[in-house]
Amino acid sequence: MRIANIDGQAALVIGETGAERAVDIAHASRGRFGPGLQALYEAWDDVTEWAAVQDLSALADDSVPIDRSHLRAPSPAPRQVFAVGLNYHAHAAESGFESPTHLPPVFTKYASSFTGPDTDVIIPTGGNVDWEVELVAVIGREAGNIDAADAWSHVAGLTAGQDISERITQTRGPAPQFGLGKSYAGFSPQGPWLVTPDEFADPDDLELGCTIDGEQVQKGRTRDLIFPVSTLIATLSHTVTLYPGDVIFTGTPAGVGVGRNPQRFLQPGDTLDSWIDGIGELHQRFVAEPDAQ
Repeated sequence: MRIANIDGQAALVIGETGAERAVDIAHASRGRFGPGLQALYEAWDDVTEWAAVQDLSALADDSVPIDRSHLRAPSPAPRQVFAVGLNYHAHAAESGFESPTHLPPVFTKYASSFTGPDTDVIIPTGGNVDWEVELVAVIGREAGNIDAADAWSHVAGLTAGQDISERITQTRGPAPQFGLGKSYAGFSPQGPWLVTPDEFADPDDLELGCTIDGEQVQKGRTRDLIFPVSTLIATLSHTVTLYPGDVIFTGTPAGVGVGRNPQRFLQPGDTLDSWIDGIGELHQRFVAEPDAQ
């Protein structure tokens, strides 16, 4: 099952890649579910049971083509947002750190930075803006003190994300400001939609990557996560309670700008295209602040 956020309305995505169409879930369920996304996550088990018995060919009669400009983040207003650092060995090394062995660094991104998959992103004046393609997991069932073996049953689905980062703010002392440096407006694009784990041959082994103006800068596989999705969720659940709709950025592979020699950062006019196999693509164009043009 694929779920899209179309201007705040929950939609079931049907059709082949490149020809996707949307079915309004509130209409198709006769008001039982939706129209907003959070209501879906709060009733996720019921939603998946309902979707499993739907005749997609019949639903197609009420479907409409998807205009990507209306797509928003699949979980737009989570109670909690977690982001994980140094979760690939090569990325830890390029960042100048030892790979974590017990718990990766965990910080937050603020939901005010959430956007859909196709956006213009303003570069803060004087900022060093970097890219980080990431697999993003959305929680579908409350989770507290769970085991890794049970973690996937608490996942509503997966989406693609960019943990865009302004490195000066992020690292400025006397203590780093990870949450602020990674939460400027537009710094958390996600989408194009949520894909449930059963849609993948192996949800723990997905290719992800990104390009800048067509030049590949990142490419990896989620099987190389030091702490895979199930371990992350179980570990977090032993400290906090995870709620339906919560969002987890799981970490980025090697290839970020700050780890290069010389370092490289995004410039006005650059286009960042990101993808995760089986989920879809993100497209960001970077622009200068109005008073800096």
